[in-house]
Amino acid sequence: MHLPLLSFILFSSLLGDITQKGYEKKRARLLAPFLPQITSNGEPSPASSDRSPASPEASGPSSSSGGRRNRSGGARDDRYRSDIHTEAVQAALAKHKEEKMALPMPTKRRSAFVQSPVDNCTPPDTSSASEDEGSLRRQATLSAALAQSLQSPDYWINRSVQSSSTSSSASSTLSHGENKTQTQPQPQPTSALADILASTRIENSVPPDVTSYTPERGSRVDSRVDLPPNAMTRGMPRGQSRTSMLDTTADGVPVNSRVSTKIQQLLNTLKRPKRQALSEFFLDDSEEIVEVPQPDPNTPRPEGRQIIPVKGEPLGVVSNWPPALQAALARWGATQAKSPALTALDVTGKPLYTLTYGKLWSRSLKLAYTLLNKLGTKNEPVLRPGDRVALVYPNSDPAMFWVAFYGCLLAEVIPVPIEVPLSRQDAGSLQIGFLLGSCGVGLALTSEICLKGLPKTPQGEIMQFKGWPRMKWVVTDTKYLTKPSKDWQPHIPTANTDTAYIEKLLSLSLSVRVSCVCPLSGETLVNVLDCKKDMGLWHGVLTSVMNRIHTITVPYAVMKACPMSWVQRVHIHKARVALVKCRDLHWAMMAHRDQRDTNLSSIRMLIVADGANPWSVSSCDAFLNVFQSHGLKPEVICPCASSPEALTVAIRRPGARGAALPARAILSMGGLSHGVIRVNTEDKNSALTVQDVGHVMPGALMCIVKPDGPPQLCKTDEIGEIVLNSRAGGTMYYGLPGVTKNTFEVIPVNQAGAPLGEILFTRTGLLGFVGPGSLVFVVGKNEGLLTVSGRRHNADDLVATALAVEPVKTVYRGRIAVFSVTVFYDERIVIVAEQRPDASEEDSFQWMSRVLQAIDSIHQVGLYCLALVPANTLPKTPLGGIHISETKQNFLEGNLHPCNILLCPHTCVTNLPKPRQKQPVRPPHPQNLAATLPTVRMIIDVSKAACILTTQPLMRILRSREAAASVNVKTWPTIIDTDDLPRRRPPQLYKPPTAEMLAYLDFSVSTTGMLTGVKMSHSAVSTLCRSIKLQCELYSSRQIAICLDPYCGLGFVQWCLSSVYSGHQSILIPPMELELSLPLWLSTLSQYKIRDTFCSYSVMELCTKGLGTQTDALKARGVNLSCVRSCVVIAEERPRLALTQSFSKLFKDLGLSPRAVSTAFGSRVNLAICLQGTAGPDPSTVYVDMKSLRHDRVRLVERGAPQSLSLMESGTILPGVRVIIVNPETRGPLGDSHLGEIWVQSPHSSSGYYTIYGEESLQADHFNTRLSFGEPHTLWARTGYLGFVKRTELLGSTGDRHDALFVVGQLDETLELRGLRYHPIDIETSVSRAHRSIAESAVFTWTNLLVVVAELAGSEQEALDLVPLVTNVVLEEHHLIVGVVVVVDPGVIPINSRGEKQRMHLRDSFLADQLDPIYVAYNM
Repeated sequence: MHLPLLSFILFSSLLGDITQKGYEKKRARLLAPFLPQITSNGEPSPASSDRSPASPEASGPSSSSGGRRNRSGGARDDRYRSDIHTEAVQAALAKHKEEKMALPMPTKRRSAFVQSPVDNCTPPDTSSASEDEGSLRRQATLSAALAQSLQSPDYWINRSVQSSSTSSSASSTLSHGENKTQTQPQPQPTSALADILASTRIENSVPPDVTSYTPERGSRVDSRVDLPPNAMTRGMPRGQSRTSMLDTTADGVPVNSRVSTKIQQLLNTLKRPKRQALSEFFLDDSEEIVEVPQPDPNTPRPEGRQIIPVKGEPLGVVSNWPPALQAALARWGATQAKSPALTALDVTGKPLYTLTYGKLWSRSLKLAYTLLNKLGTKNEPVLRPGDRVALVYPNSDPAMFWVAFYGCLLAEVIPVPIEVPLSRQDAGSLQIGFLLGSCGVGLALTSEICLKGLPKTPQGEIMQFKGWPRMKWVVTDTKYLTKPSKDWQPHIPTANTDTAYIEKLLSLSLSVRVSCVCPLSGETLVNVLDCKKDMGLWHGVLTSVMNRIHTITVPYAVMKACPMSWVQRVHIHKARVALVKCRDLHWAMMAHRDQRDTNLSSIRMLIVADGANPWSVSSCDAFLNVFQSHGLKPEVICPCASSPEALTVAIRRPGARGAALPARAILSMGGLSHGVIRVNTEDKNSALTVQDVGHVMPGALMCIVKPDGPPQLCKTDEIGEIVLNSRAGGTMYYGLPGVTKNTFEVIPVNQAGAPLGEILFTRTGLLGFVGPGSLVFVVGKNEGLLTVSGRRHNADDLVATALAVEPVKTVYRGRIAVFSVTVFYDERIVIVAEQRPDASEEDSFQWMSRVLQAIDSIHQVGLYCLALVPANTLPKTPLGGIHISETKQNFLEGNLHPCNILLCPHTCVTNLPKPRQKQPVRPPHPQNLAATLPTVRMIIDVSKAACILTTQPLMRILRSREAAASVNVKTWPTIIDTDDLPRRRPPQLYKPPTAEMLAYLDFSVSTTGMLTGVKMSHSAVSTLCRSIKLQCELYSSRQIAICLDPYCGLGFVQWCLSSVYSGHQSILIPPMELELSLPLWLSTLSQYKIRDTFCSYSVMELCTKGLGTQTDALKARGVNLSCVRSCVVIAEERPRLALTQSFSKLFKDLGLSPRAVSTAFGSRVNLAICLQGTAGPDPSTVYVDMKSLRHDRVRLVERGAPQSLSLMESGTILPGVRVIIVNPETRGPLGDSHLGEIWVQSPHSSSGYYTIYGEESLQADHFNTRLSFGEPHTLWARTGYLGFVKRTELLGSTGDRHDALFVVGQLDETLELRGLRYHPIDIETSVSRAHRSIAESAVFTWTNLLVVVAELAGSEQEALDLVPLVTNVVLEEHHLIVGVVVVVDPGVIPINSRGEKQRMHLRDSFLADQLDPIYVAYNM
């Protein structure tokens, strides 16, 4: 025998006969180093507390005689109950109590998540009816000593730090209706004053600085207001006082900011050593390759020999035995007519009726005759032999199901048992519909009572269930059946391979032929399982009839009311066989105190249907420990392994009296995750105890093959999938030949790839191995297998660990779902649990944090997401369990609506590509967080304005009380009312002595929140107007419509200067007027037949959103845009291709040419670099690789290529303008394939920044700088924008190809993360696509963390759905981990007068806790 197999802890072969007491001693000795000592006041030990069935907290569903107790909402699912595992989890958590980590609790607005009262949220006790996922038992009492140690003042969450953050959180966001403790924003001036009071800021390397402007919560900032972040200014008079300064620490973090404190907690947590990263890959500057990492050399590998197929004992042939089920029923119905076949119980647990074999035969015969002869005409029968029929019967009516099932067999139609649909939106409705549709089912058999209970339409007809084909319903009660004529006899077939029945298998159908190995004839069997599927059908319906067994069926409704009912039936009827699940053992054990005279000595086989689940060991041991004194013999417990495809795979035979106890193995979970068998000898916490399920079935042949790839035989110490060759098993998936071949026609191969023979095996979906003595061990299922970073984890194991972390205060009835989602080339584990209605935020967050650590310690795997949803909201299976696939789909689609969520991408995503280089993290400057004077005051101070020219209404506003709240109105310079000017003309007009003399100052706020004032000379103004006239062919006879803000940049030039220079007529449309009349701009274009118009992106977006659905009405009013030849969008950003295309398509019906819309580009150093002319070629569009852009490379790709980005040319370069692409660090010219800073040389460039302290030299290189090589003597101006130039195939007016300038983004706004350059707009585009309810988004960084702000346009209940979706999409498309996700109301993200987002102001508002977010999630 191989060495690893010798190391099993086998109680039978190595330790001899060990008693329960000896087993407990061994367990106590193994766990002694991890358990706290018993307190001096006599508190019970953890083991004794866990095993005590009489403890009040561990009480389960009681028997009817003792009265039904109220079940705790926090009862855990004891299908996963294990005292040893619970203690191991608590011991692992105890190790972490010394770590005082401050995990930041999420910030939540209480009004968005007020749960219903407990009475409204607590459903009827239906979730306990789950046979698989949601079966409910009481939780055993947790150790008082362990609980005390885990709740000690210094447990692993740092309460002192957390309290400082959560207290303010509770007062500002969690207390509904309470006053906020944060600093209130200053009162706003009126909207007219807002046109002037714009704010701004600067950084160390930029011109004069700015002020702050804080909007009220929930209102969109006026589109005409520039909103920079808070900052100090270098341009203020030295003696002026600064107000509203925040106290900051040395690193610039505001000490009174709750948000900054929580981010600091998150940073401290992320400084912990992470799990060892996988191999990182990085090739070439423009390529990022993520590959499967090379295996760790320390990974355990299988070392045994190749396994030999295991044969079951020969299947004996009994003479004169019925060859098939129909023949058996006919024989017993004739020869043993009075012998009982089925006894059903009522809801009180008392016998309701007994169906004899004679009655079963006669009723089945009537039904078969009715189906074939009475449903249609003689020439056109409704059913023919071989047709499929659905059986719809409740679990509480087994007799009707038996009659229908055998009636179909006698009629030679194929029965398809399905669950009773409860509503049209059942979670499994589509799966049942697929099953019925693929099987061609059009007829459903049901009982009269069940038919009355089905949901119906208002007209009284049976509702059409979602995904179901049209069904005809037939009632099979005896009074509706017809007695067959004397000359009619059913066809009794011999044993063959024809389809007998089709059983539901998730979304598949399974064709099965029956050959049973079963109890002895005439015995009594107590069946607690569902008789319509799985082992309840195979053993409780098929086996019993084949062997003339008396079956006593205990419906699940009886089990809920009286958990001891099946034990009572065994005692009363002296049953020899019982068919149960481990949950039934646990419930009976909890309720046994009221049944002291129970005797179980008659049981010969106690078949545990889910005994293959490793977590059933504890229930079997506890049941035996309690009922051994009631006559239960240890050797009668028979765990069983089954599979829908192969039926019963293995079952433990009842041993002789006094025989050795079954074999068990304590395996290492770490070894199991690598697919090898290793005894747990190091970390006692990461142990899994498994028990054998006996030998393979008689007449069968079994192999263990690798679960992935070709079916290669495993080694003796390797975990693999069990495949079986047997006469008793499934034959195919009905209607799915492809899947059938991969499952039912498997031929194992050896290590050389040679097949073993021509014998076909069936995949069972069970993972296990063969131990000594050919005993079969099962460690899990393929269905619940999660493969993360090459390691396999079982979902049941993770559920067991989560349930061992004190779920009583948090988890509702132990309802937990575990699944994996594919994010960034790997599977990520997600845990979703239902939260108790009375659970507090702190308890929920504490439980989630402990689950993270427990799973990390026990399973050595990180969780990606842990979500808590309100009680009774997860989709359910027909019997009340959690529908895993539906839950996963809701998670991925953003329909889960959690009430608490915690994402941990930082700790579990370890396969990111290697950073290009180590980038130093620039600490935040304290000036960025200061609040200063309004921008208008700043402009006046910086420019030393002698007077203010304005209108009379604005003059009154400047001197109003509202203005006095923001500035000192007494210090305004002279204010002149331009509406009341003297009528006499000046004696002479002013003429500048030189062309280079200053003409005007142009102040503007950039998207990074910087106030910049540039100097424009008379020469530059004249040259600029001349270039625009030539480019756009602006003759004096033209009419130009301008819908722009006239305060700065090219908008001011078009509004005030260009028309005067060119002599054309300008129709000026203030954008503010569109808020009162949306069609004003378009109607003006149509009315005056305008050929050329200029607008901003904010105007275009306003028309697209407001008028997009009113094109028919506009057309009816006579609006015609066919006259428009050129519609130019004035902007200082990357062209918004999606918006311009949407505008063109929406108003195409009004005659707008798709070639009319184009863009312009300018910057602070040069107000107009590109402008699309009427005679120039159409703007070109290219597609570039986004991954290359992160490396400052330009790689053109085809349209629709993965990770492609569409870019549109920013207009034609103006006459007299030269453009060059330069490396911003080396200042050297770049080639066509590189992304660099755009430098320009032009006579109409600005002269420089304007300041009053002679600091022009600090920014002189922005206007007069030289290349490091190439043309060292030429002076250039730096625009601060990144882009590239491409020679296009389009011809200009001269017939030559022209160079197209493509603007990618602003250099100051780029995000330097992981050594790569990211543009915020690209990340924001991905975020906006993540969920239908995201109206707008913005991103920024803070202390090297990526923060995403998303505006929620839908219900606030969807806020937490956005967190995983936003994290997923940024990780998938940009290879970045989001640090903080902020969900806010619509209109919170500020925009400037050009419709551009002001991300820096948003950052400062977030850090100052002024956003009032709906939810803030701090990803771990």
